[in-house]
Amino acid sequence: MAPRDPAFDAALQQPQPVELVSRPCSHYDDRPDPADISLLVIHNISLPPATFSTPYIDDFFGGRLDCTAHPYFARLQGVRVSAHCVIYRDGRIWQYVPFSKRAWHAGLSLFDGRDKCNDFSIGIELEGTDDLPYTDVQYHALASLSRQLLQQFPAINPQRIVGHCDIASGRKTDPGPAFNWPHYFQLLGMAPANSTHSDPSAGESL
Repeated sequence: MAPRDPAFDAALQQPQPVELVSRPCSHYDDRPDPADISLLVIHNISLPPATFSTPYIDDFFGGRLDCTAHPYFARLQGVRVSAHCVIYRDGRIWQYVPFSKRAWHAGLSLFDGRDKCNDFSIGIELEGTDDLPYTDVQYHALASLSRQLLQQFPAINPQRIVGHCDIASGRKTDPGPAFNWPHYFQLLGMAPANSTHSDPSAGESL
C-alpha cells in the first residue's frame, strides 16, 4: 500500500464537526475483518430517478419502501441495499450503517485486483443523478465527512477514494459527469489523485 502524502495528512488537521443522524437500517452484516477498511466509494441515488426531497431513499434503506408508490419502484421489490451514509441535497448526513460494519453498496466490484469491495470499503451516497449538479452544501458535507473518515481509517488515501464507476466499470456510472472531482479534492486540501478524477466530465451513475 502506498504511503500517504504528508501534505495530505497536514490537510486533514483542520477538524470540522460532522453531525451524523442515525437512521434505522438492517441491510448490513459483519465485515470479514473490521480492521480492513481501506477504500472510500462515492455513489449517487435518487428515488424516483432525478427526483429529490422525497422520503423514499430513507424508506428504501430502512426496508420500508412501498413498491406500489411509484412505477419505478416495482423493480426494487425484495432488493436489500444500503450505504454507510447518505448526504442529502440540503447537506444533511444520515448514517444507516456503522462504519465498522459491511454495508451493501458496491455489489459486484473490483479494486486494485481485489473483489468484494463491500468487505473493505465505506460507501457514501449523494442524493443526486449523474447529469444534474450536486449542491455546494453536499460537497462541503462530503469533504467534512471524508476528512473525518481519513483520520479514523488511515489506510484510506487519495488513491483509494473512488466512484462506484471505478469499481464496477461497465455496470455502474455514478457519481457521474456531474460530480466535480477537482472541487471535492480542493475542499479536502489536495489535488485529485487519479487521472480519471481530473475532469469533472469523467465519470459514469448508480
